[in-house]
Amino acid sequence: SEDGGETFKPLVGWSVHPDHHAWWIHPDDPDYILDGNDGGMAISRDRGKTWQFVENLPLAQFYHINADMDVPYNVYGGLQDNGSWKGPSQVWRAGGIRNAYWEEVAFGDGFDVVPVPGDDRYLYAMSQGGNLRRTDLHSGEQKFIKPLHPDDVPLRFNWNAGIAQDPFDPATIYYGSQFLHKSTDRGDTWTVISPDLTTNDPQKQKQLDSGGLTFDVTHAENFTTIIAVAPSPVQPGVLWVGTDDGNVQLTRDGGQTWTNVASRIRGVPEGTWVPQIRASTHAAGEAFVVFDDHRRNNWTPYVYHTKDFGQTWTRLADERKVWGYALAVAQDPVAPNLLFLGTEFGLYVSIDAGANWTKWTHGFPTVSAMDLMIHPRDYDLIVGTFGRSVYILDDIRPLRALAQEGVALLDKPLHVFAPPDAYLAEYAQAPGTRFAADAMFQGENRPRGALLTYTLNPAQEDVPEEEEQEEETNEDEDAPPPRRQQRSDDGPKKEKVKVEILGADGQVVRTLRRDAKPGLNRFAWGLERKGVRFPTQPKPKKDAPEPGGASVLPGAYTVRLTYRDHTAETTVNVLMDPRLDVSMEALLAQDALRMRLQERVAVATEAVDRLREAQQTVKTIGEQLADRDDEAAKAAREQGKAAQDSTKALIALFNGEEAKGIRRDPSTVSSRLRTASQYLGSAWGAPGPTQQIALAQAEASLQSALAAVNRFFEQDWPAYRQAVEAANVSFFETYEPLRLGTE
Repeated sequence: SEDGGETFKPLVGWSVHPDHHAWWIHPDDPDYILDGNDGGMAISRDRGKTWQFVENLPLAQFYHINADMDVPYNVYGGLQDNGSWKGPSQVWRAGGIRNAYWEEVAFGDGFDVVPVPGDDRYLYAMSQGGNLRRTDLHSGEQKFIKPLHPDDVPLRFNWNAGIAQDPFDPATIYYGSQFLHKSTDRGDTWTVISPDLTTNDPQKQKQLDSGGLTFDVTHAENFTTIIAVAPSPVQPGVLWVGTDDGNVQLTRDGGQTWTNVASRIRGVPEGTWVPQIRASTHAAGEAFVVFDDHRRNNWTPYVYHTKDFGQTWTRLADERKVWGYALAVAQDPVAPNLLFLGTEFGLYVSIDAGANWTKWTHGFPTVSAMDLMIHPRDYDLIVGTFGRSVYILDDIRPLRALAQEGVALLDKPLHVFAPPDAYLAEYAQAPGTRFAADAMFQGENRPRGALLTYTLNPAQEDVPEEEEQEEETNEDEDAPPPRRQQRSDDGPKKEKVKVEILGADGQVVRTLRRDAKPGLNRFAWGLERKGVRFPTQPKPKKDAPEPGGASVLPGAYTVRLTYRDHTAETTVNVLMDPRLDVSMEALLAQDALRMRLQERVAVATEAVDRLREAQQTVKTIGEQLADRDDEAAKAAREQGKAAQDSTKALIALFNGEEAKGIRRDPSTVSSRLRTASQYLGSAWGAPGPTQQIALAQAEASLQSALAAVNRFFEQDWPAYRQAVEAANVSFFETYEPLRLGTE
């Protein structure tokens, strides 16, 4: 309105999410407007004529989380008033996980998204009030499959209805209204397999009565409905159902008979919502139930566990153990004592079946953790939050080991955990712009290579015996303290954990060193073997990191960690990129040429190192002869100048002429070696004629340069040495005796 509210006209159209919640106009520049809405944030700099969506805010409200079995796997979930989505858990691309990789698979208020097992083309996506679609991801077709009652009984679907995939039949799904519906043909037809499983309280079914204000048209006020469905993955026919009015229903015969076990669960206020039930993967009678009563201003967490089909229950979480009402629980599929709990105020972990809980704060905020899933193959913990989008805790197996072996595991001086499989994956460039600056969100990608995790506990008794003895016998107050670590010019030298990667033949193919940090440590080995320096690179300082080389081949590799006198080993499986069709025979042929090239590079680098050492020797001798004018010294200096000129010219054969700016000479030995490396390392597979030519040309160039280097050291260098020896050069300083002066 521009006339004091007499008349109004639309300002923001459907290019921006239409549910607006926050509005700000710059007090000195009315053209500059900020709009906060259900879709995020939008900015206008021309008084609302055009709008820019802010896409670098990682904000999203997930109701549910799911995942498939692709490699890498995808994450699925529904967003508050922003549809249902599918996106990658990681990308084999540069530039992080961008928004562009996520695709909307259905619109409306998004809730649960269920991929069809074994068929990544189809999924089920639901929206408010029980609306359900089967989406074809290839074509984009979305078939509407919401159940109807055959007898025209009105169905009550919750705003966030319960849905579940059958663990034994990929074509079977379950869906909840006040009844439980079952489809064995992916939603084309439905059968009601239960009576009304809710309280059917008519006082909670008056959503069409306005109360004098307005009607609810969004289904957000539908009650006495099913909001959780959990079929047992252990025993067919066992299904659990939770309702928004406090019922916990169980059938053990596929729906023929039902038992409400809610009355056996002590301490929960009557009528409390049951937003999640987890049927255990370990036993048919085991399940976990989460109750949520915050809608009645009760923020107490209620999480219960049964092992006998609901006959008896144990409370796992209360306000003394966790903060905030409970929302979701997950049990590890291998270690039953390892549990994760999502509350309104964060993520908790237990390694003793819920007896104790620890809040997880490393990299995870205090946020509503709405849903949890442990990936059944990769064993990542996926957390859907209501406000901060999705977090993935990569590889929870270290926590599993603690749950299986106990916290005494942390008392070991050194322990390495079994790592997940690693892939020799090719990484493509991100779509769109390469140089994304800061306005485009780039989610953190999983580290490339093998994820290695270990614990280090450098106890006092690990100090070497000679160091302990030195400390005990050093009683002189004026004496310096014992050196517990070797020192360098830059201060104390940090202790390291040595990491060795061994092939099937027991040979070390890579050596890495990590700072010896107490506690849990994690890093990624990039799947490369030991490399060599190129001639253009100077000799590194002592203890410099080992250079990386070509990728290893697929296979099992031993990871050996050493700290002081302690060692720990594990095995990592390195797999080929599943998108590439290449035989081991071809990989071996390529690897043979790569190793041949690496040997050539090492020889070339050794030649240049010798030439540089010769230059330094000539320089040092020249400094010794600088103040002498005898004939022998002059002859040595002349020979030295000739040697310097020769070494400079020889180094130029390898690295090119020294010049300011960028000068690339493709004819040098280094250039030809790098060209061959580019041809041999740019793709997987048996080398062809072009790769063979590139290597042959590099070898020919190197052979010619080596002949010149060898001639220099066989002819010119001995002559220079003779001249230096004739000049009687000494590298030892002569010192006169030191005496006290006399009066």
